[in-house]
Amino acid sequence: MTVEYLKQGHPALQPDLSLTTQTVQEMLDRMETEGEGATRTYSQKLDSWNPESFVVSAAEIAAAERTLPETVKEDIRFAHKQVREFANRQRESLHEFEFESHPGLIVGQRHIPVAAAGCYVPGGRFAHLASAAMSVATAKAAGVEHVTACSPPRDENGIHPATLFGMSTAGADTILSLGGVQAVGAMAFGHFTGKPVNILAGPGNRFVAEAKRLLYGRVGIDVVAGPTESLIIADDSADPWIVAVDLISQAEHGAESTTILITTSRRVGEDVLRLIPQALAQLPAGSIAGEAWENFGEVVLTDTREQAAKLADEYANEHVQVQAEDLDWWLRTLRNYGSLFLGEETTVTYGDKTSGPNHILPTRGAASYTGGLWAGKFIKTVTYQRMTRSANAQIGRVAARISRVEGMEGHALSGDVRLEKYFPGEPLNTRVRAL
Repeated sequence: MTVEYLKQGHPALQPDLSLTTQTVQEMLDRMETEGEGATRTYSQKLDSWNPESFVVSAAEIAAAERTLPETVKEDIRFAHKQVREFANRQRESLHEFEFESHPGLIVGQRHIPVAAAGCYVPGGRFAHLASAAMSVATAKAAGVEHVTACSPPRDENGIHPATLFGMSTAGADTILSLGGVQAVGAMAFGHFTGKPVNILAGPGNRFVAEAKRLLYGRVGIDVVAGPTESLIIADDSADPWIVAVDLISQAEHGAESTTILITTSRRVGEDVLRLIPQALAQLPAGSIAGEAWENFGEVVLTDTREQAAKLADEYANEHVQVQAEDLDWWLRTLRNYGSLFLGEETTVTYGDKTSGPNHILPTRGAASYTGGLWAGKFIKTVTYQRMTRSANAQIGRVAARISRVEGMEGHALSGDVRLEKYFPGEPLNTRVRAL
């Protein structure tokens, strides 16, 4: 495969998490052992936030709503409607079934929502109010009975009003004004709610991600998210200015964000490189998009679209945009991505904020084996079986013989005792020649 880098970035950072792991584990251990007092202490120490109650009241939610312009509230409601309807369709795509796999043996599958979910909505440099819809609304669409949502306080007044309104609109049953590891631990241990969650979802910084990773097994998690990744595939029909702006728009997520262009057109690749400074100039002073692009931005030239698709699948990026002809071919061909954006008319920004499909997605190559957050993540797919006595005649004998080949005599006896009871006087025929 002929590949030419018109611009090559540094390899994606693989941070040494040993100190982070140690810090987060110590915090979680103390929170579990000492209870809500430790959580309160960490909130005071790390966020200078120690309200009488971390549970946000209905009055506080209403007060926050009153500060928001009606257009902002309508936009939030629209975005939530899009996410909720998409999640509802995902939930409807999950089918339960039951069938007779052998005469007298009925087997089946059920989909059962988890009882409680914890959704983390980041704060930090931006008000990530769109994340409330992605996690909370999806959990409620899945049928989760109780959703606890956490977001860090913005200032002495608590959670950003738009974020708080978004969490409430999404259907959160309890909202906690907590951030970071203390929020993740509080949801897992049931602090301030008395409802330990079964699954944790939502993006966050490396401490939040590490807390989720360390708690995995005790609870489920959505994904362990790293820095934002965005990849654009473009052919000669693409508009270089739109490509440049789309690359820079994703670079503003963070200094470690990776943005990549794979193109079959040298003209488009060179034009995009020429236009990137102009796109960066549109951003506010202090934006870190330029730093991210300088360090991790790439422009790669390939000979054919087949090569471009193969390379994109090797990257297995979080977001993949296609600004090229024959979009159906790309939809059929591409395999490894968190979410796919087809055509100039759509962009990752729309997916991040309002179009509907979830924006909590796999990073660091995880798209090669998993998708992102969806309604099914909050649902347990479980199986069941029931059997007539007559079905034991074959099922019991086969199971007992296999058990004895494996050397598991106790398992074999479970079959034997049923055969003796249900078919008295008949030979067991469950012994096997030594292998």
